This record gives sequence, C-alpha cells and structure tokens, in this order.
Amino acid sequence: MADEQNPQRPPDGSEQLFSFGVIADIQYADLEDGYNFHRSRRRYYRHSLLHLQGAIEDWNNKGDALCCVLQLGDIIDGYNAKYKASEKSLELVMDTFKMLKVPVHHTWGNHEFYNFSRDYLTNSKLNTKFLQDQIEHHPETIPSEDYYAYHFVPFPKFRFILLDAYDLSVLGIDPESPKYQQGMKILREHNSNEELNSPQGLSEPQFVQYNGGFSQEQLHWLNEVLTFSDTNQEKVVIVSHLPIYPEASDSVCLAWNYTDALAVIWSHKCVVCFFAGHTHDGGYSEDPFGVHHVNLEGVIETAPDSQAFGTVHVYPDKMMLKGRGRIPDRIMNYKKEEASHS
Repeated sequence: MADEQNPQRPPDGSEQLFSFGVIADIQYADLEDGYNFHRSRRRYYRHSLLHLQGAIEDWNNKGDALCCVLQLGDIIDGYNAKYKASEKSLELVMDTFKMLKVPVHHTWGNHEFYNFSRDYLTNSKLNTKFLQDQIEHHPETIPSEDYYAYHFVPFPKFRFILLDAYDLSVLGIDPESPKYQQGMKILREHNSNEELNSPQGLSEPQFVQYNGGFSQEQLHWLNEVLTFSDTNQEKVVIVSHLPIYPEASDSVCLAWNYTDALAVIWSHKCVVCFFAGHTHDGGYSEDPFGVHHVNLEGVIETAPDSQAFGTVHVYPDKMMLKGRGRIPDRIMNYKKEEASHS
C-alpha cells in the first residue's frame, strides 16, 4: 500500500508556502440531537463543540506553516435565540476558539442573524475586521462600514477576501429600515410563497429568506480589490457563507445575486478559490475560468465518530485541501497563465 502523500512535499517537490484551516456551520447549541427542517438529516448540536475542539487540537499541531483559520459562518444555531441562550452559547464557542494558536477570521451566516442583530455582531468578537490589511495609496480598496467585508494578506502575493453574503437581506436588521425594505422587495419580487423560507415552485429557488445577497456597493469594492490584485500579480482566495457557483451547490443554497458576484470574479484573472459553507452537504466544482469552488461539509450534521474540517496547504502552483472526516481531499491547481505574444 502506498504511503499517504505528505502534504509538506508533493510529488513534484515544490515547497509549501503556508497553510490555513477551514471549518463551517458549527451551529452549536446546548440541546439534544435533532433534525434539519425536512427531518432528513440528524443534527448534533452539543457534539459540534467537541468537533471544534478536535479541529483546534489538530491545527495547533501544524507548526509554523499555519497562518490562520477561516470560520465560514453559522457558528451557533438559531435555536439558541428561542431558548434565550445566544450570548451564553457564543461565549462558550469563542472560549473554545481561544485555544487556537493562530488568528481566526469569522464570516457571518444566517444563524448569526437568527441570534443577533447586525449592530450587535458589529460590536462583538465575531467582527474580525481588525485583522484586515490596508493597501497604501488605494483608498478605493477600503471597505465601507455598511457591510461586513475585508481583505488581508496571509503571505506575500496572496490576498484573502471575506464577503458579506447578507449585505442584501431581511435578517438581523430593523424592519423599519430602508435596507430591510430593499431586501423584502427583492425577496417578494422573486418569491410569491406565503412562507418565504420555502423555495416551492420557484424558478430561482435561491430567493428564500435564509439566503441573502451582495449589494452593488460591496461588489464595486470587490472589483476594486481584484483590480489591485491583478495589477500586483496576487492570487486571491474569497470566503463567503453562501456559495455562488451552481455546479458546486444545491441551487436553494446560492446567494440571491450569485450571477453578479460571478461576473465580477470572472472579469479578473487573480481569483483561484472560493470557499463557502451553508449547504452542510459540501460540494466542489472548478468553473470555466479556473476558479475552484469549495463548499465545506457542515460540522452540525457530522456524526460523533467523524469530523468536518480541513487544512489547505498552499504551494506556488496549487492548493491542496487535506480534509478530515466528511471533508474529502482536493488538489486545486492554479489556472495556467496564457503565453503572452510580444
């Protein structure tokens, strides 16, 4: 039997540059096991915290190469709000993350907004915008305070961008606000169901209340950052709670205006990978422009005897996802630069 491939040294002998951890949909709650909305999947509310602890122990043993962890949203379950346990559960999970030896970047998903208002999240430990990098002399790459998005550089010539997939949404905001009215208008235009969380009969099933979208303001900002990265010959990893590529996701889990996000990304050559959560089932596809779309399997639906996290090892020519438990290994080669004709 062949030895397990050493992620530090792939067959072509190239050296690892750095690595980072990925985990999604922890959805912790101090509750007995339950089921998803359709009662087709078991959910392990309490055990998700033990899965997180196991992931952190593994990451802490990775040594100096690990630069950070990306937490892809839904850190605690919406049930916490029902039992008035939101703050207590969040504190428990955040205390667990304190054991991690590297920074964690938090993305916001629908379950964050079931538990907390956007204002609360902005002033909470789930706001990791303080970890952002600023590009000198390029004010157009500074994100607005109107959405929760930022970028940072974990290693020279690599830029990571966290997007706010609930920038357009009806979750976590005052129903009297213009932003809520805008979100509800979009939702009602595409979803005629009385139950707005139901995709029944919809030609565009992503238009449900538990999803959201990206404002034009945020997409314009993304375009500016990617323009800088193109010019600076950087490779870019994008992170979002909601996926944007239909081939890698159940259509009911996509961001409302995923096509707008794809249009921006596809107009640049720098993006190599897009990580998302939300689907719980996971998914993967490389799009026609060479962007690898990775949807992580959710911790919440992971049995106690398994796991659901990964470590991505970054090389000059590829990224290698080493998955644990439900998450499969993947080799993601960067698209080859077309030879320039002088």
